[in-house]
Amino acid sequence: MAEQTLDISWQTIVKVLITGCILYMLFLARDIVIWFFFALMISLLLDPAINFLRWGRVPKILAVALVYISIFGILGLIIYLTAPVFMFELNQFSSNLPMYFEKINPILHEFGIEASKDFNDVTAILASNLKESAGSILKALTTFFGGISATMLIFALAFFISLEERGTERVLAFLAPRRYQENIMQLFQRAQYKVSMWFGARLLACVFVGITSLITFYILGVPYAFILALISGVLNFVPYIGPTVTMVLAVLFVGIADSWLVAGYVAVVLLVIQEIENKLLTPFLMKKFLDLPPVLVLLSLLVGGILFGLLGSIFAVPVFGIIYEFTKEFMEKRREEIIPS
Repeated sequence: MAEQTLDISWQTIVKVLITGCILYMLFLARDIVIWFFFALMISLLLDPAINFLRWGRVPKILAVALVYISIFGILGLIIYLTAPVFMFELNQFSSNLPMYFEKINPILHEFGIEASKDFNDVTAILASNLKESAGSILKALTTFFGGISATMLIFALAFFISLEERGTERVLAFLAPRRYQENIMQLFQRAQYKVSMWFGARLLACVFVGITSLITFYILGVPYAFILALISGVLNFVPYIGPTVTMVLAVLFVGIADSWLVAGYVAVVLLVIQEIENKLLTPFLMKKFLDLPPVLVLLSLLVGGILFGLLGSIFAVPVFGIIYEFTKEFMEKRREEIIPS
């Protein structure tokens, strides 16, 4: 039997060592890598808006500046207009929470749950935590401003990435084999455009659901209408599960805080809004764009949330969308090669 020898050249050893050093350095700088990843996703999502302005003969740096300033301006205006209402309703809910807890006490008592005892325990824990928080204001401020610094750094990185002329495509071209470079760049541009438009369409659908819910809640005189409408709009981003959770929470909340008759009206209103969004608005917005499978959206939200928290759950959707578009294109080409037309 012939002996088999494993011949490893010095070049292979050096490449493995260099790769290991690079991976180790990326691990040490993992926070910066994550920030860069978020910045890259923001730049990819905003590229269609920047390209639209450039199509109108606007210089690149001016188009990028206008898009980013508009985003900060819109977010700042929304926060300025809605924060007082949100805080008022939240404080009102906190003060009325014992009354609501007493309302459900007879119902819970039927299941052998002593609500009053549990509520006293909860309030004692909350009071203890508030005292500890009050004693460490400096720590809370440091954490808060650290988050702001990270956010500003992410948007600054996204701004400079957007200024680069086809920076992401050039990185892909550098990593891909030469014979596949052109196809990969074309596919990436199509995938990026479709996913960005899908993301924007979902945001528009969420805004529609939130605003229409707010208007109808105010008309019905539902307590804490703004908080419920905010929950309705945000959860609408998650297909099927989000609207279902919204329905259950809204009906239970309104039934306990107001009346079960009003809760029935709220259920009917939410069903009508969801039907309009699912049957009219979403098909109209998705007519020319990528329609991601709901399972893929849920999976990306879960994976992103587990790995990177709230921001990860948001920005994982476009990443999975681009991967989905690449995979779909690859499978279609393979099918054409196996079964020629």
